[in-house]
Amino acid sequence: MKTIGLLFGMEQTFPPALVARINSLEVEGVSAEFIKTGGVTLEDLLKYDVILDRISQDIPFYRAMLKFAALQGVRVVNNPFWWSADDKFFNCAIAEKVGVPVPKTVLLPTKNHPPSTTSESMRNMIYPLNWEEMFNYVGFPAYLKPHDGGGWKHVYKCDNPKEFFDAYDQTGDITMILQEGIEFDEYYRCYAIGKKYIKIMPYEPRNPHHLRYVASFTPSKERLEQLEDYCIRLVTALDYDFDTLEFAVRDGIPYAIDFLNPAPDAEKSSVQEENFEWVLDTAAQYLVELALEGRKTPNGYAWSSFINSGK
Repeated sequence: MKTIGLLFGMEQTFPPALVARINSLEVEGVSAEFIKTGGVTLEDLLKYDVILDRISQDIPFYRAMLKFAALQGVRVVNNPFWWSADDKFFNCAIAEKVGVPVPKTVLLPTKNHPPSTTSESMRNMIYPLNWEEMFNYVGFPAYLKPHDGGGWKHVYKCDNPKEFFDAYDQTGDITMILQEGIEFDEYYRCYAIGKKYIKIMPYEPRNPHHLRYVASFTPSKERLEQLEDYCIRLVTALDYDFDTLEFAVRDGIPYAIDFLNPAPDAEKSSVQEENFEWVLDTAAQYLVELALEGRKTPNGYAWSSFINSGK
């Protein structure tokens, strides 16, 4: 029996609905269930053939467990090794390399010294920082946001340098980026599953939360094809099998705004009925595909060649 395990936290609707949807497919030799785990030893071979991770960003124990599971060949969605290393600034650099437009972005030193460091630890940092140069590069309005965060935590819109410094003073030892604000005509939120299944959703982030999927514009066929191409380029380069990507369109150009979402919101009340059903069907189909393919140790790491060669 191939077993698909779901690892999740506070979500209420998506995980149980996904387990039920997978099991309702009645694929011979495949079942889904919630993961149950305790302490993990080096001798453990986890029972799961596929794991969908929805919570390890908040629970370091789970991230360590998932890396161990991947070493045993468990197909972990999303890749816990890359997810541990990824950040939004690097994302933007990758996007430029694969030909996807992004806003002008600056990586900022932390406002306060990181824990257990002093001014002597920062000897390579110029002081005062080159603020005017950075502001001229990014322009205003701009967004100050964590370089590796999500869920719109610690995100500030800044219309001028004073507003920037007021916000920056609140960030403590969080590493931030300052990003050009894109005054958009259209905005899209896109699900990408399995690097091949794409759902493009017109989205209006300026609306109240329950109306954000009610937009006043309709994408052209060319726009849909362009966004699908951009989504596939990004998730393929980043090795994410379950992600959401957001694009703001200014003067006909879609800018990738937010695409570090490896545990994207999929709650029914948030994404609305039609989108919820698409995510359920597509995630179920893809996870079953992985289960039927069987276990596979990740490639691309120095240790992969030893594991896959059987040495």
